Amino acid sequence: MTETRDLKGTVVVITGASSGIGQQTARTLVAAGAKVALGARRVERLFQLVAELGAENAVATKCDIRKPADCETLMQIAVETFGKIDSVIPNAGIGLYGSILDYSNERLNEMMETNFQGTIWTVRAAVPHLKKNGGDIVILCSISGFRSKKNQAVYAATKHAQVGLAIGLDDELREDGIRVTVIAPAATDTEFAMGDGRLPENLGKLGYMEPSDISFAIQTVLQQPRRLRTTEWKLIAMSQGIN
Repeated sequence: MTETRDLKGTVVVITGASSGIGQQTARTLVAAGAKVALGARRVERLFQLVAELGAENAVATKCDIRKPADCETLMQIAVETFGKIDSVIPNAGIGLYGSILDYSNERLNEMMETNFQGTIWTVRAAVPHLKKNGGDIVILCSISGFRSKKNQAVYAATKHAQVGLAIGLDDELREDGIRVTVIAPAATDTEFAMGDGRLPENLGKLGYMEPSDISFAIQTVLQQPRRLRTTEWKLIAMSQGIN
């Protein structure tokens, strides 16, 4: 029987940890015995989460993943606090749902820089640390990374880009003992894209997945024996279609 890996004492870096999937993932992994280093722009929420999880289990710093220096600082704080990095979860992202003309150039550029470039800067900052002993990169993507439809064209393009990045990285980094996984959820009951194509009154009413569903998948990937790797994992609620 295949035995799951014990996460006790492992160190996981999570971006976008101030809410939603990132926040719940921090809780899930600490409950499994991991230490977490948390980054996000809303730093006051991060500090509240650290207080909840305990300073012995979590550390946080402000991190705008569009800035390579912020990503490097997050990794350094993880190493200074806990001595190493075992896994990194590039989770931070934004969503703008609407037609190609609905948002300003500046807002579309923010989404493209955050979702794609920000993932690159996070990974680049983490890889030198992960190469020391191997580890995991778990990129939080979207089901939109594998298909697109109206009112999601630009958003889906940023997610397709994450998938392409992950495919190449998995081939490139495997020889260093680094596994690269894309986790691609369908709609999840979080603050994501609220007011930018999603309405608060719809939350909890549409059969969306819960953040804990996604954090369960992340934990499962990290607990795989080192001889295995999961390259793509699509998550869709029983109540959701796939189109």
